[in-house]
Amino acid sequence: MAAETVLIADDEREIADLLEVYLRNENYTVRKFYNPPDALACMEKEPVSLAILDVMMPEIDGFTLCQKIRQKHLFPIIMLTAKTGDMDKIQGLTLGADDYIAKPFNPLEVVARVKTQLRRYKQYNTNSAVQATEVTEYDAKGLYICPPSHKCTLNGEVLPLTPFEFNILWYLCKNHGRVVSAEELFETLWGEKFFESSNNTVMAHIARIRETMNELPRKPKYIKTIWGVGYTIE
Repeated sequence: MAAETVLIADDEREIADLLEVYLRNENYTVRKFYNPPDALACMEKEPVSLAILDVMMPEIDGFTLCQKIRQKHLFPIIMLTAKTGDMDKIQGLTLGADDYIAKPFNPLEVVARVKTQLRRYKQYNTNSAVQATEVTEYDAKGLYICPPSHKCTLNGEVLPLTPFEFNILWYLCKNHGRVVSAEELFETLWGEKFFESSNNTVMAHIARIRETMNELPRKPKYIKTIWGVGYTIE
């Protein structure tokens, strides 16, 4: 089986070099770049399984790089940053990042996050979860989603969702008519214990899905927010 490829884009050479060592020790193929343009060029030439992006980089910052990647690729993205503010984290998640790690960090934690994201990515691209339930598609008000074919369209147009966004939308659709709490979404889909800050992560992903669906922020047609309770698709 071919080794999974992790791309690192970080202008702090010591950090990039350190991550490369730890990831290679876990048998990942590593493509390391100190500037975003070279990282983007690599993605055009060879497949990447996951990207680790520093937020503060010259020429192209990590947020912009994340946005450019999401225009063509669905693989997981982990953001690295010296900033710890919630707004910075929400910005990264809204642009399509899957995880966010503040500097300084333990490189073993980064390796663990890489493994988690790759495991989830594989899980969301298999039919195993679908086979456990009788509901295999949702089709209402112009929205169609079907996990077996991994197809999601809105009024006949394909929705460019990441695998994780697809899974969030599917979870809400298969539970349509029921309000799903942020805690339930987080603990079911992220597989981690819910904390107060976890709500921002859920909100950021919901916001990105709504943006992809061209939903009006104050009058969403599909994903409704029930304040203080959770989210629902009626």
